[in-house]
Amino acid sequence: MNNRLIIGILALVCTISACVPPGQKTQLKEISVDYKDPVFQQIHNFQDQAMIDSLYTYFQDPNPTYRYLAALAFGSIRDSVALDSLYTLLADDIDQVRAAAAFAIGQTGAVSAEAHLVDAFVQTDTAGQYARANAAILEAVGKCASPDYLKLLATTKTYRPTDTLLLQGQAWGIYRFGLRKITGEEATARMVELTTSPAVPESVRLIGANYLYRIGNIQFQEAEGNLIQAAMNEKAENIRMSLCLALGKLKTDRALAALEQIFAQDGDFRVKCNILRALSNFEYARVKELVKSALKSSNPHVSLGAARFFLENGTPEDATDYWAWGRTDSMAFPAKLTMYAAANRHLPVHFVDQRNTVNFELRNMYKNIVSPYDKATALKSLAEFGWNLNFIQREGAASPDQVVRTASIEALAGISDDPGFDAFFKSSSRSIQRQLGVFFMQAIRSGDAGSVSIAANALRNPAREYRKNLADSVKVLEKALQKLAMPKEVETYNDLEKTIAYFNRLPEPVGQKPGYNHPIKWDILTTLKTLKATIATNKGDIQIELLPDVAPGSVINFVELGKTNFYNDKAFHRVVANFVIQGGCPRGDGYGSLDYTIRSELSPMHYDKEGLVGMASAGNHTEGTQFFITQSPAPHLDGNYTIFARVINGQEAVNRIMPGDRISKITFDE
Repeated sequence: MNNRLIIGILALVCTISACVPPGQKTQLKEISVDYKDPVFQQIHNFQDQAMIDSLYTYFQDPNPTYRYLAALAFGSIRDSVALDSLYTLLADDIDQVRAAAAFAIGQTGAVSAEAHLVDAFVQTDTAGQYARANAAILEAVGKCASPDYLKLLATTKTYRPTDTLLLQGQAWGIYRFGLRKITGEEATARMVELTTSPAVPESVRLIGANYLYRIGNIQFQEAEGNLIQAAMNEKAENIRMSLCLALGKLKTDRALAALEQIFAQDGDFRVKCNILRALSNFEYARVKELVKSALKSSNPHVSLGAARFFLENGTPEDATDYWAWGRTDSMAFPAKLTMYAAANRHLPVHFVDQRNTVNFELRNMYKNIVSPYDKATALKSLAEFGWNLNFIQREGAASPDQVVRTASIEALAGISDDPGFDAFFKSSSRSIQRQLGVFFMQAIRSGDAGSVSIAANALRNPAREYRKNLADSVKVLEKALQKLAMPKEVETYNDLEKTIAYFNRLPEPVGQKPGYNHPIKWDILTTLKTLKATIATNKGDIQIELLPDVAPGSVINFVELGKTNFYNDKAFHRVVANFVIQGGCPRGDGYGSLDYTIRSELSPMHYDKEGLVGMASAGNHTEGTQFFITQSPAPHLDGNYTIFARVINGQEAVNRIMPGDRISKITFDE
């Protein structure tokens, strides 16, 4: 082990006590961010255009706010070329400036930064003068350091329950290591300890609980009793729902009994949804009745969660029951269609009459459905029986609704991607494969962004022989690529470019990234009386607070679209229970945008609560019109998705939204 690593280890494990700050740059000590400040706007313009050299000039500015903003800018730019300059700010005399530099360094993911980060950790700071910076450094270490540092980070036990920022930094660091698939026994033991100790701040327990449920390849069976007790006694729903998923990973009788008890007593639909997910870890026969009872829930998210359990975990023996339960009129319609999908998936091959009737009823339902989102679900239910491919293709091609056309290609791609494809189609598998190839090429020729993207991904399936059978179609793919509009269809462009490389047996391309193409229109903010907006939906009003100090470009884009009535009658096309609702797509299927993109504005804010409003993205700097609102904490999104607002009233409406629910209008206080 080299000397630099040893120094780093000592820095991480030392007790926090006093330190002598470096030389003062200025008498100003406070960070004061104001989006109306012309310098604030200039720095964000430089950030927007990735004008690195111009941002560097602020690193020596006597005003710490400008040093802070310039450092944060590199958290969105994410270019390792700036590392050497950012390292200098780790020694700034202002805590927040150091923290901003640490965040930006962590955003690069550069392993070369690990020693610089650890060297900057203030070893003796009992006064907490650099508590924010130390916490940010610990989290940044988790984003970019080598595995050698994980054990040392995890075995640091000198932080007291009152050292909230340092405990958060330690927990975030371990969590970030875990997201990179770097784990260890000591790290998991530390997260169990932090999660199950009532004396530890709620914000830290939340990180620990998310680690235990989300991170794979970790073992914590020896903590079963403490975890069960914590789950049963935890008052915070955001922590309790994560602990339920963690209990599911234990797969023990005691854990199951605890989950059953919590399900019966808990009134939060999000907790129930997570328990339904957790039950997939247990023997089907033991949980079947509990899940069946959840099908009758008045909450459509819970009912649908139960139906999806049977789709993913059902048995051939119960397949006819799924069909019978799906016929229940009182069941929420998405759950009803999903139960038909479960019957379709699990019916034994020799149950010919039953399967014919199931699909006859599904096709009739499809024809009578009004909502395009329910039609989309019906097509995917029909795709569980692959022989429906002709009906699916025909109905999709004939539909006037974009959502249905896209769902048709998605359903066909699902048939193609089925691991049991050959066993299902048997001697007909090659001819069906050729037929699907024809359908996908028709989708490519259509030029429709959604259809092209889905078909391009399907054609790269190595389990099929599309590359062999369609080898002469490369010119068609290349022609389709040339017709795509950039930057509007960048996601489709990258998917198709990968498929062309795959057909030509070339390495996968890196992918196009949109350049700067949409200046920030600062004057739009002057039209606002307050920073509040109301999203009126058919399920109720959602009032949000805009955050221009954090993400001004995204706020201004949202305000401009709202004021020009762009969002009127737009659907929430994507709803993942206990995760997010997403809307703002002009096509209604998630593949739509306008003829520009805006830049990512990635801040140190965490997705650590429900009601955070973020920009949907297909990669850095591809944002446009689509946004999402969280129904629960989602810290795995941190540092990758812009946060530009938060819900201040109407979270209950957010939680009632289902696919196809609509925004009637967005209004602002003017």
